[in-house]
Amino acid sequence: MSGHSKWATIKHKKGAVDAKRGKMFTKLIKELTVAARLGGGDPGGNPRLRRAIADAKGQQMPQDTIQRAIKRGTGEIEGAAYEEVLYEGTGPGGTLFLVEGMTDNRNRSAAELRKVFERNNGVMGQSGTAGWAFDRKGVIQVERASATEDQLMDVAVGNGADDYSDLGETWQVTTAVESLGSVTEALENARMVVKSSAIQFLPKTLKQVSGRDGEVALQLAEALDDHDDVQNVYIDFDVSDA
Repeated sequence: MSGHSKWATIKHKKGAVDAKRGKMFTKLIKELTVAARLGGGDPGGNPRLRRAIADAKGQQMPQDTIQRAIKRGTGEIEGAAYEEVLYEGTGPGGTLFLVEGMTDNRNRSAAELRKVFERNNGVMGQSGTAGWAFDRKGVIQVERASATEDQLMDVAVGNGADDYSDLGETWQVTTAVESLGSVTEALENARMVVKSSAIQFLPKTLKQVSGRDGEVALQLAEALDDHDDVQNVYIDFDVSDA
């Protein structure tokens, strides 16, 4: 989830389109590379890399592609040197956006994303523009059919999770950042199917937007997500079907 149900639904549908598969692989390769560069190439001692490998396998990325990305991160083979960036901005109706990216050219990415905001009635701001409205949390998606609510509560909350919610096809478990690895491991040890496990920004409160503001705000979120340097887009609003 990057903010609300409609955005999650859009991202799910987008992910089902074959044309988006290449972009998904690009995001995963960048994450593998940066995770290996920052924490080393051994997933046993690098929780972030371990999660990245699991996500890549979940998208059926070939093993040799995964290994090349890791080796680029550790410097064993040459490749682009990516750095993590975080941009903040506002959209129609006072909506707020956090944009996580990985880039080999910070200035280029900032200029291009500023134009994306401007073309969609938004403004890219300085640090602090939107970050105050989000909490940084560990977020785990568990296959709904692999656990009952009682089982999930016993294992997740019993091992330090903050909360959980039913998203239909999945359970969403939230944790403190430092508890993400231990809670994920506990769920897996209990034979629950973990679909993803990552550190994300969750909105403290969701504002409701409607009409043209809602339509344009969703367009902005989608345009940002389509940019090659963007890994994740987080928003603080919900839009009704009406």
